[in-house]
Amino acid sequence: MKASDLFVKALENEGVEYIFGVPGEENLDFLNSIKDSNINLIITRHEQGAGFMAATYGRLTGKPGVCLSTLGPGATNLTTAAAYAQLGGMPMMMITGQKPIKKSMQGLFQIIDIVELFRPITKYTDQIVNGNSIPSKVREVFRLATEERPGAVHLELPEDIAKEETDTPLFEVVRYRRPDAPKLAILEAVGMIEKAEMPLLLIGAGANRKRTCEALKALIDKTGIPFFNTQQGKGVVDERHPKFMGTAALSSHDFLHCAINRADLIINVGHDTIEKPPFYMEHGGTKVIHINFSPAQVDEVYFPQLNVVGDIASSVIHIAKEIKDMSNWDFSYYQKIKENVEEHLSKYARDQRFPLLPQRIVHIVREELPEDGIITLDNGMYKIWFARNYKAYQQNTLLLDNALATMGAGLPSAIATKLVQPDKKVVAICGDGGFMMNSQELETAVRLNLNLVIIVLNDNAFGMIKWKQEGLGFDNFGLDYQNPDFVNLAESYGATGYRPDSDESFKEIFSKCLNSNGVHLIDLPIDYSLNHSILNVLLKENTCKL
Repeated sequence: MKASDLFVKALENEGVEYIFGVPGEENLDFLNSIKDSNINLIITRHEQGAGFMAATYGRLTGKPGVCLSTLGPGATNLTTAAAYAQLGGMPMMMITGQKPIKKSMQGLFQIIDIVELFRPITKYTDQIVNGNSIPSKVREVFRLATEERPGAVHLELPEDIAKEETDTPLFEVVRYRRPDAPKLAILEAVGMIEKAEMPLLLIGAGANRKRTCEALKALIDKTGIPFFNTQQGKGVVDERHPKFMGTAALSSHDFLHCAINRADLIINVGHDTIEKPPFYMEHGGTKVIHINFSPAQVDEVYFPQLNVVGDIASSVIHIAKEIKDMSNWDFSYYQKIKENVEEHLSKYARDQRFPLLPQRIVHIVREELPEDGIITLDNGMYKIWFARNYKAYQQNTLLLDNALATMGAGLPSAIATKLVQPDKKVVAICGDGGFMMNSQELETAVRLNLNLVIIVLNDNAFGMIKWKQEGLGFDNFGLDYQNPDFVNLAESYGATGYRPDSDESFKEIFSKCLNSNGVHLIDLPIDYSLNHSILNVLLKENTCKL
């Protein structure tokens, strides 16, 4: 059979459901092979959108999402999505085309070394130079993409190799079990936990696995140890749990950090330093146990005293089983901090001024969305407010990026989420800056007949950078712009657009959109005037006074 046919059969063998992408002339054999397969080809309007969709598919399913581009500029457009998947721990496979490598009549036209370009931002990258190697290479990149820590992989398929005849058989897909941590490490961790007076549990992105969610809840229920999470650890354990302290959306000077600073032991489950640090370690200060699939990468803000390396769920189960003596613990201070955090986060939640404050938007969205409703956040100032104020009840119901923290991923992520979870309510929440970076994917959402809600938070500026600029005492400069008419833009693509003019009208429109078919875009003005006074001034002046 033709090598491109073999490639597609190898992808089918791995269980691939979708390929997201923008094909080019170098992909035409491969494209023709997809036509006769059971894989759904999702044409996107930009390669970056395709990459974000593939990465989000990987994040939600644990299986590599697959995206496709041609050579040169098509491939370079995938680089941001590659870094997004690599830093975010999302399994993703990229397939790029290339001119013939045995004999080409086009000189160096459009040719750059894509394999070397992707090397620093992937777990593996290679060019296929022989059709017979396709089964082994596909099996290997899928293994690497899903192996802890998950990430991005890349294969380049040149035009002439795609046409080759080959009869190489496919490889069997072999799953593997992650090894357990050594018993001595488990017992040492138990000893440290039992000796501590104020242990505190931290839940990070690496704990976002179903078995780990269950194991962590069992540990918390047995021991009563209070817990907090990183932004990408939200929802791993239901945040309505009475022992939930909050989310570390900032690295310091938040009410939650009063508890972190008072703890004498932090049990870190699944967090690593690729995600923005939820706290800073000091030499001679709080001790830390690192429980993860791999040892801690030590730097100036993170240097744990114990590594428990192995399958996270198994480690948590074994630690919970071995803990016997809980008489040394005193969580009374944590309870006061929890009450303080809840009081602070509820402030402005019912403030009905218009344009709306971010705290009010978070409150309305949480009230209207069902327990299993899913939000995909783009990157901007609102991400901090949603991370701090929004309570996630289930894992993967608040999807945000706190690793690469790229703009432009919110809408493509929502599209992939709706494909994976068609029965769930899905809402993309984007700043006007991030939305405009991939707004063309509105056409993709409409073409796919998705039921999707998009909220564009409109402040005509790069709001997060404005907040930072003000915090540094600089003049307001260089961050304002004008937006298109988002309602007309949405309707030009075949979506339905709305522009609320009050708190009440937003609630009514949002509820209507959630319960209607089709793609709906809400152009919502947002008031960021309290960002500086709360996050830069109030927190530093008023925290940790208990």
